[in-house]
Amino acid sequence: MKGKTMEAYLPLIIQLVAGLIGGTSLGTALKGLSLGPIGNALAGLVGGGVLGQILQAVLTGSAGVDSGGVDLASVATNLIGGGAGGALLTALAGLVKNKLT
Repeated sequence: MKGKTMEAYLPLIIQLVAGLIGGTSLGTALKGLSLGPIGNALAGLVGGGVLGQILQAVLTGSAGVDSGGVDLASVATNLIGGGAGGALLTALAGLVKNKLT
């Protein structure tokens, strides 16, 4: 991926970190849905990346690494989408785990 700058990857990085925080926070706050520290972090990371990319595509019309610049609105969208996605996937995985055990 020659020629890509850090700015091009920043939205995805923000989404992943926000998802990790969202998943870990939900697992800590709602012990009944917790997947353990590593499970919460991994589910949050994946959920943050996936929902963050979907939300970015819906709101801005572009997703992925080449989606562009950094401004306050895009950072807020990435934080909210990533955090919500991380919490949502962690909650869903916790519910499935509870139903199976």
